[in-house]
Amino acid sequence: MQYMLLFTETAAEIAKRENPEEAPAYWGAWSAYAGAVASSGVMVSGAGLQPPSTATTLRIREGKHHIQDGPYAETMEMLGGFFVIEVPDLDAALEWAARSPSATCGAVEVRPTLPPPPVD
Repeated sequence: MQYMLLFTETAAEIAKRENPEEAPAYWGAWSAYAGAVASSGVMVSGAGLQPPSTATTLRIREGKHHIQDGPYAETMEMLGGFFVIEVPDLDAALEWAARSPSATCGAVEVRPTLPPPPVD
């Protein structure tokens, strides 16, 4: 079964990406985690995301486009990236989620993916 791991981080954690003193530890932790997931064979895909300040959110209400700069919600934690993994069950997905750097400073949402639609 495939699960998406959605990694949320606080603004302070995301800021570490650009801080010369904190960036090596930040990226080192993520590199180690990504390497472990990839070398285990469960990785399907994944990517980090640009900072939330680069986001644009679109909503269509009553036929009108509403475009907002920034992330879609006011929250203390922001989506920092995702992995799609292939594991036997939710327990295995939760084990991988618990190993991520986000688990100790933000959160990891674990969600099963939908199966691909049938091809006509």
